[in-house]
Amino acid sequence: MSEGRMPRIIAAWRAGCWPVRRRLPLWLGWLLAVLVAAGFASLGRWQLQRMHQKQAMLDGVASVLANRNARPLAVAEDATRANGYDWAAGEGVFAEGPAVLLDNQMHDGRYGVRAYRVFRPAGAVPLLVDLGWMPVGEDRRMPVVPRPALDRVAGLLMPSPSHGLFVGSVPPAPQPDHDLVATALEPAALAKVLGQPALAPRVLRLDPATHVGGERDFDILPNTLPPARHLAYAVQWFALALAVLATAAVLTFRKRR
Repeated sequence: MSEGRMPRIIAAWRAGCWPVRRRLPLWLGWLLAVLVAAGFASLGRWQLQRMHQKQAMLDGVASVLANRNARPLAVAEDATRANGYDWAAGEGVFAEGPAVLLDNQMHDGRYGVRAYRVFRPAGAVPLLVDLGWMPVGEDRRMPVVPRPALDRVAGLLMPSPSHGLFVGSVPPAPQPDHDLVATALEPAALAKVLGQPALAPRVLRLDPATHVGGERDFDILPNTLPPARHLAYAVQWFALALAVLATAAVLTFRKRR
């Protein structure tokens, strides 16, 4: 900077001629505040919707488990009930072939896999039976899942589980013992891999009273947020929306003063 320019800058500042950034018009500031607040409120409403959906689902499952009116296993292939829950029981046989290990599953704060095997009911489409959660060691050695010697199963028919802790689908990978490890459970895609003509869209979570396989319970939200967490997030989003509007009001009041 030249020596002659600095005195002129100081003189301009003393004279009140220093350039000042133009502020946003009041109406534009409020428009931005309302848009941001509306976005936060929309996220809060979505969280509330998810809360109500999951609570309704939990209530429905609780009713099914309380009554346990057994339906035939054939209802598992009903596409109109693909997202529903039913107590079902029936006779059949566990098919020979590999087990399917759904990776990245949580149980009591531990990582592991959920094991499935194909069950062929008498006179119905085969379906995957959830044999329970099994731990995986640090060496990533997968557990061995023997074929159960059962000719009758009972449990909760439910939609295929979520993708676990990671989003995306990876083709099932064969293990040394010929079992398959998958990051998503998609019965229609697994049917050919497992040598089955078709698989029912729903899976059967075996009754925990049946002492085979791994650890089992009827927690249907092991890898997703419970209703209470959705409510907490909704409150946070609504609070942010109010904070934006309150800030805009305070700034407007100060400007007028």
